[in-house]
Amino acid sequence: MQSPADILKDIWTTAGGDEAALDRVRLTGEEPQIPSSFRVAVAGQTTIAAAGLAAAEIWRLRSGQMQNVCVDMRHAVVECRSERYLRLDDKPPPPAWDAIAGVYRTGDGRFVRCHTNFPHHRDAVCKVLACEAEREKVQAALMQWKGEDFETAAYAAGGVVALMRSYDEWSALPQARALAQLPLLSIEKIGEAPPRPWPKGDRPLAGLRVLDLSRVIAGPVAGRTLAAHGADVLLVSGPELPAIPWLTIDTGRGKLTTFIELKSEAGRAQLRELLTDADIFSQGYRPRALAALGFAPQEVATISPGIVYVTLSAYGRAGPWAERRGFDSLVQTTTGFNHAEGEAAGIDGPKELPAQILDHATGYLMAFGAMMARARQACEGGSWHVRVSLAQTGRWLWNLGRLDGGLNTPDLTGEAVHAAFIERVPSGFGTLKAVQHSALLSKTPPQWSRPAMPLGSHPAQWPSRS
Repeated sequence: MQSPADILKDIWTTAGGDEAALDRVRLTGEEPQIPSSFRVAVAGQTTIAAAGLAAAEIWRLRSGQMQNVCVDMRHAVVECRSERYLRLDDKPPPPAWDAIAGVYRTGDGRFVRCHTNFPHHRDAVCKVLACEAEREKVQAALMQWKGEDFETAAYAAGGVVALMRSYDEWSALPQARALAQLPLLSIEKIGEAPPRPWPKGDRPLAGLRVLDLSRVIAGPVAGRTLAAHGADVLLVSGPELPAIPWLTIDTGRGKLTTFIELKSEAGRAQLRELLTDADIFSQGYRPRALAALGFAPQEVATISPGIVYVTLSAYGRAGPWAERRGFDSLVQTTTGFNHAEGEAAGIDGPKELPAQILDHATGYLMAFGAMMARARQACEGGSWHVRVSLAQTGRWLWNLGRLDGGLNTPDLTGEAVHAAFIERVPSGFGTLKAVQHSALLSKTPPQWSRPAMPLGSHPAQWPSRS
């Protein structure tokens, strides 16, 4: 089984990182840290370390100074569940899930998971089942369906659901075979542009401007990570777009936030104006949605030559599911994790991983890819496209191997366990106790210099570069 250092080396060198830089990384802690048969803690530690090392390398390019990076495994896995540990005015999170979200049996004895946290997704499920949004009624209606038929019908109606599959069932699908041909993340040149000089600043990403068009966890975690290293991150949302307030607070630290109505020409003009001065465009819209509005990668590279465009998808860029919507919990369900974890626990049915690790690890990989691409841009010019997906991160996690007896590990609960990793900070919502960033850089320690604020709190403009 690969060591954390070897796993990090693979991530780093596959993206073109200089192997010598790995000598300046220290990974501490032992697995397992939380109850799982999968290497969840190592996945968090190594993806966070990759992003931290990329920030340290950018600082070396900008200042000539080398620095050390240290990531503790326990701190990393706590950060990969940061939404659980967040406290607002000392109050814990509200329930994470909508009343009818979760797992159901179907008439053919299979299991399906419904993701209904957004109203339009809940409405789609209820429309297909012709029932009210009550758990017992949803379960009764699903007894009239075969699991795979319901999955297909719900997606066609605009819902997001997943049939629980074993790993072998998933591996036999054309989608899994398509993903097997792809790397964990890809960084591709998509246009010509002169190298952009680094702006002045005293932190790795100081003066770099990031447009963050994402929601829920993975994309917002990427933006939060870039902000931790000094980037000016502007979160662009729409007044009509549904959001999950607790996640908005947790991942909003360090960011500015504005509303732009992209369905209007005036709003698209605002975004084009912001793009002309942006360094990174990070987005998690469902495939082709932004292209339909005029913001496909090549179009953005024309508006802003030298841009780094980061694309997050659920199931990857190839295969018949390339345009399928999805969330971490659904990808876990359909790609074999919930079945395997359930088997390991000796239960009949799905068992979730103890963290939204596909989301969090993918978010750190997005930030890592964005920084590696920006460093290449500064050296050789060009516009760049970084692509990641939840399913591809899942494939990578699966291939890290399994932990015998990992499910017997006690969970990380209680204030004492994670108090060392928590900071108390003001926000536009009240006083937060929130998880600090776990990649500790010796010369430019990570910090969020802007408080989390309600969506739409700022104008659609960049702060001046000091």
